Amino acid sequence: MNETDIQVGILSGLKIKFSLNGFFTAKGETVDGPQTVAFDEGGIRWKDQIYHDLTFTPTEADTSFTLTDVKIGIDYHWERYETQSFRGILRFVIHEAKVLVINILPIEEYLTSVISSEMSATSPIEFLKAHAVISRSWVLAQKEHRQNCHEKDNGFFSFVKTDDSFIRWYDREDHTLFDVCADDHCQRYQGIHRVSNPAVIEAVKATRGQVLTYDHQICDARFSKCCGGATEVFNTCWEDKSVPYLKGFRDTAEEGPLPDLSQEAEAARWIRTSPQSFCNTKDTGILSKILNNYDQETTDFYRWKVHYSQNELAELIHKKTRTDYGKIIDLIPIERGTSGRISKLKIVGTKHTYIIGKELEIRRTLSESHLFSSAFVVDKGPFTDNVPEYFDILGAGWGHGVGLCQIGAAIMSENGYTYEEILKHYYKDTTIETLY
Repeated sequence: MNETDIQVGILSGLKIKFSLNGFFTAKGETVDGPQTVAFDEGGIRWKDQIYHDLTFTPTEADTSFTLTDVKIGIDYHWERYETQSFRGILRFVIHEAKVLVINILPIEEYLTSVISSEMSATSPIEFLKAHAVISRSWVLAQKEHRQNCHEKDNGFFSFVKTDDSFIRWYDREDHTLFDVCADDHCQRYQGIHRVSNPAVIEAVKATRGQVLTYDHQICDARFSKCCGGATEVFNTCWEDKSVPYLKGFRDTAEEGPLPDLSQEAEAARWIRTSPQSFCNTKDTGILSKILNNYDQETTDFYRWKVHYSQNELAELIHKKTRTDYGKIIDLIPIERGTSGRISKLKIVGTKHTYIIGKELEIRRTLSESHLFSSAFVVDKGPFTDNVPEYFDILGAGWGHGVGLCQIGAAIMSENGYTYEEILKHYYKDTTIETLY
């Protein structure tokens, strides 16, 4: 196998302003400098002409282009806009009455930005190597999955709705025109300005072509920020299938017995305490080395608490679900995974009762952005007319908890573990293979 190119969806809009920081060819012309494209008459307007598809190809490999107003952390609590620069081919296509920006570049160059965007480039080198392997594995698995779905023409169905429940998972159903997006929905890819530390380049080069495999197939190597002390299984968060190398286990060196956190009493005990694990740290010196600046704004990721008054929660759920539940009486976990993350939650109101899932749908419903995770228990305030006055949501972890725990893996690296040992810890029974 040779190194492949990756197509990354960056952003979309009615008008896109960008700058070519060197010479590019497009429609038989050689151009540079500031440019603008816009959605017009069902096509892409550039220089008073309308095109269905518009591609800018750099004349030299190190030439970059710059995009303004790139949204990162979409719908999360750290959402913001950045000006970002990228290398590779710049392509514009039409999607849903907007101009879609796609960057096409070699996977190894893509990874140098991903690793720096996901975690700080000052992270320990063995952690950066581990992340290079899983990010390479994940994106190649997604590329293969997209191709298979396209050939079978079976789409990306990601919800099940019945009279009393709505179960939805968020995977890659939106990405039919490119391999992966550039934000947290897939993995962060924030351009060349993130690649400022030689350690990242060294980590990618040292693991060039290496992927995780299971039964000779490239692994869908999921990862999240903080597992909260226990990792989760695939089907708690996405479609109902078993992925053998994504197991639930206690995130400690000895990997001692994990309580059955699918049981409510055990989950409550686990979440209300702060058990030892790799990612249980408040060491600001270490966290400042491994987390990017906006991630450092989140300090209570291992155990956290959110408070809602009755009116706040009722209005929030009404807005997010477009359903009037009336006053909220209870939030009842129906199904939990191996880390205690809730995959099915019953919302009981005075006017309506309904079950929602999976974990990300729950997190989005109970927050203006996202709850840190769906591993939580609920304390209700005093009752007035059989309705709680407030709800305290006490939770564990940051993210879905499946696969590698980024903070835990960084702490492992800080403690002297090699990248091979880190990968063996988080992805059971897998093998590291070199594809190219």
